[in-house]
Amino acid sequence: MTGRPPRDTARRGRDRRAHVLPARPGVRRVTGDRPTTAVVGGGIAGLAAATALAERGVAVTLYERRPYLGGRVGGWPTELADGTTVTMSRGFHAFFRQYYNLRGLLRRTDPGLRRLTGLPDYPLRHGGGAHDSFRHVPRTPPWSALGFAALSPSFALRDLRTLDPVAALPLLDVRVPEVYARLDDISAHDLLDAVRFPAKARHLAFEVFSRSFFADPRQLSAAEMALMFHIYFLGSAEGLLFDVPREPFPALWDPLADYLRRHGAEVLTATPAEQITPVADGGHRIATGRDERSFDSVVLALDTAGLRSLVARSDRLGDASWRERIARLRNAPPFLVSRLWLDRPVAPDRPGFLGTSGFGALDNVSVLERWEDEAARWAGRNRGSVVELHAYAAPSHVPRDVAQKGLVEQLHRVYPETRTATIVDARHEWHDDCPLFPVGGHLDRPTVRTPDPRLVVAGDLVRTDLPVALMERAATTGFLAADALLEQWGVRGQTLWTVPNRGRSAALRALARWGSG
Repeated sequence: MTGRPPRDTARRGRDRRAHVLPARPGVRRVTGDRPTTAVVGGGIAGLAAATALAERGVAVTLYERRPYLGGRVGGWPTELADGTTVTMSRGFHAFFRQYYNLRGLLRRTDPGLRRLTGLPDYPLRHGGGAHDSFRHVPRTPPWSALGFAALSPSFALRDLRTLDPVAALPLLDVRVPEVYARLDDISAHDLLDAVRFPAKARHLAFEVFSRSFFADPRQLSAAEMALMFHIYFLGSAEGLLFDVPREPFPALWDPLADYLRRHGAEVLTATPAEQITPVADGGHRIATGRDERSFDSVVLALDTAGLRSLVARSDRLGDASWRERIARLRNAPPFLVSRLWLDRPVAPDRPGFLGTSGFGALDNVSVLERWEDEAARWAGRNRGSVVELHAYAAPSHVPRDVAQKGLVEQLHRVYPETRTATIVDARHEWHDDCPLFPVGGHLDRPTVRTPDPRLVVAGDLVRTDLPVALMERAATTGFLAADALLEQWGVRGQTLWTVPNRGRSAALRALARWGSG
């Protein structure tokens, strides 16, 4: 859709072809008695749903089982051996410029997004010695993909000649949900084999996206990988550089909690919902360890394991088919985040973030003091560094202590100066609660709407007909869940933005149609 965007737009990106979904019409706020909504889950999806509802006069109660907000992008205090209190988290997250709806959520309390700062590059290093970078890749498609191939030392002319262009044509015009009908039944690994994509370039071009889903490419649906290729390369002109928070994650979510309270919402942390029971008037009763309360409607904004568990304990929710599909949802393999506080700094020219390939299980390294003020203060006082290591889709057969030691050994390969550093303190976070998007699993994923019109679902696991993924899918489905409830009360919804919902080039779209027969 084109034309003048509505007043409540929050895109503010550089891509003129970004797609706007206008707010569904209705009154500005609820009138009469305020409907009540329980939002179960205080991650990005739950915060987005609670925000849209509270802004429009709905009486919102947000339940979060953890003592902090943000879900998988949250943070909590921990005391180091030297007595310093610092913030630990589940690791690095990139806030890409394509995340229009997430950034719109953050603008509620930070209109200029001053709590974020841009990293100057997105470098990658290969175990064989090659280096790649997205810094100088053009941002506008199709020059982004062409420049990416031309500038990368991972691509050689002889490699490009081996590509199967017909097999690659579906990547030229990615649309949702059509891409799932075309590619959900094969793995990302098999699609790359069919394209005959150069082995050396796989990590840079595609597997970096697969790892973003905490999944091995052999397990990941090719449709999800193709969607990511569209979002970052051929569909969007926002580029692959990204922003990161200047302070630990609570600096993003605590102000949003205050914003919700100013709009009349109740925010209950450390309060898990134990069971949800439909009641005769169409509402729902929620039981926690503290009390039971009744609500007109419910938003389930939980991670995969949490949603499965709560639905299993709430045997009257939805219908049998919906409950069976929820029960079949799977988690991605476990992942490891190791954060090390070192007694001496890494070399001054080390980037804030480095993607890695060919270094065992190590997928990336962050030098936190390069952008995060809390880490910079600790590093300055102690003349050291705060380094974070990630292993996505960590091998489950390797003992945890061995895997943790292995990451440190790989750090020594990547940054040899760290061999002589003493680890003043360390934290190792193991988790396995990210959603898996397996081959052929698209139709099993829940949608925002459920068989019960007063029960909706939000989160990065949710199936939607929009080109969004990861944190942006969480924020977008949170707003969509709120809209599904607001529609019933005749209240105006939320304007949303996405990257273009089809290939940008008419010529490339025609080629893709020809290739699909």
